[in-house]
Amino acid sequence: QVQLVESGGGLVQAGGSLRLSCAASGRTFSSYAMGWFRQAPGKEREFVASISGSGGTTVYADSVKGRFTISRDNAKNTVYLRMDILKPEDTAAYYCAAGRLVYYSDYVARDEHRYDFWGQGTQVTVSS
Repeated sequence: QVQLVESGGGLVQAGGSLRLSCAASGRTFSSYAMGWFRQAPGKEREFVASISGSGGTTVYADSVKGRFTISRDNAKNTVYLRMDILKPEDTAAYYCAAGRLVYYSDYVARDEHRYDFWGQGTQVTVSS
């Protein structure tokens, strides 16, 4: 069992930056691929970014590529999402997720059904 706790959300003006953190319990953090997803009111949850267990491979949604950076520190059992040049359309609840992706690929990393454990979410609001 893996427990995930997100932090770092808040209210920011368009063009600003935030860094989300997701702290994980357990001793096998590096064996899990980690993902960030988001859900805006009235919309379905969507993929944002993912990182392999070693941190060597990352995948991004086209909507955030070049603006967001996912990273992880396996010694601290933590994954991060650095968000720059924020836009009002980035407003959403952001969730981190952990999954044992046997074969890490772009297609697999984007699939929320591949992730077994989810955090409670942290709200990000970007004002125009």
